[in-house]
Amino acid sequence: LSPPGDSYGVLPRPCHALVLLNPQSGSGRALDDFQAVVQPMLAEADIATTVFVTERPHHAHEKVRDEDLSQWDTLVVMSGDGLLFEVVNGLMERPDWKEAMKKPLCILPGGSGNALAASINYYAGYDHVAKKKLLTNCTFILCKGLYTQMDLVSLSTASGKHFFSFLGFGWGFISDVDIDSEKYRWLGSARFTLGTLQCLAKLRVYQGRLSYLPMAAEQSSSPAPRDPAPVTNGHVPPAAGTAAPGSLPPDSLLVPLGQPVPAHWTVVPEEEFVLVYAIYQSHLGTNLLMAPAARLHDGCIHLFYMKAGISRVTLLKLFLAMSRGTHLDLNCPHLCYVPVRAFRLEPRVAAGIMTVDGEALACEPVQG
Repeated sequence: LSPPGDSYGVLPRPCHALVLLNPQSGSGRALDDFQAVVQPMLAEADIATTVFVTERPHHAHEKVRDEDLSQWDTLVVMSGDGLLFEVVNGLMERPDWKEAMKKPLCILPGGSGNALAASINYYAGYDHVAKKKLLTNCTFILCKGLYTQMDLVSLSTASGKHFFSFLGFGWGFISDVDIDSEKYRWLGSARFTLGTLQCLAKLRVYQGRLSYLPMAAEQSSSPAPRDPAPVTNGHVPPAAGTAAPGSLPPDSLLVPLGQPVPAHWTVVPEEEFVLVYAIYQSHLGTNLLMAPAARLHDGCIHLFYMKAGISRVTLLKLFLAMSRGTHLDLNCPHLCYVPVRAFRLEPRVAAGIMTVDGEALACEPVQG
């Protein structure tokens, strides 16, 4: 089921897994589900577990950033996507991040979103399932012990924040639904349906400039030589091969946010949007197949944006179609999709919520 060129590693047997579990995620059943569904399967597969139950935000982040991880063969996250975001960014803050990031990561759905778990279930060729069935499928993938590479997107903001993201960046309607529906966590994934209807009722328009580097443009145009050395994250990168050990990879496709985007980028002519979403996996949630063409390691950001002027009825139709991944077949003139290598979004005013991997961000210029 894997595209040619994907290579797989396999976990050793016996195998020791560190399980990071958020007991509050989703409707609060993660610990019960782990003990009832996951542990018996892992025991049979000769996978021993150390369970680390998080007690506060950033607890998992600190654990994987500071801990000696050599005693574990894999890190397992049993939660929603937010906890995996913490783990990925904790690992990337380690001085030995290059080695730490080779440690296989496994997601077991324990939240209300579970987008990465739904994506992996889809890539593995399993039927579309949710709840306990999705958890069983993902646990089975862990029992089989095959792992492969996954892309990360480097995101930086005007105020100097820097994140590594595995799922997506959003602004506008979808981010509003995600964050506004937090108060209905107890509903599980139904919180998103309720949130969608509420956000439809007060449909907002957001103003900003969206630019991107299309997948094809990069191959066809070698960027013109620029006069001083290109700047990444505000400092001149050292010559190839001289990077300090432990330094993060440079954002080689980007120029600093204060400067105009390079000439071979595309600037979207419209500046009024209902939503902008850059997704790198297939699923945005258990029931939202947003980018059917996406794969774990395709080197591609799947950029969607919806222009202002769309009717509420059409928007609702698109979201209903997205549960089957057929929204692009509706050929809605307001919905645009383009595969890109990099993007930049500059809001005109700080309005609306931005999200990265489902976590809220202050609204400001951002690029990835």
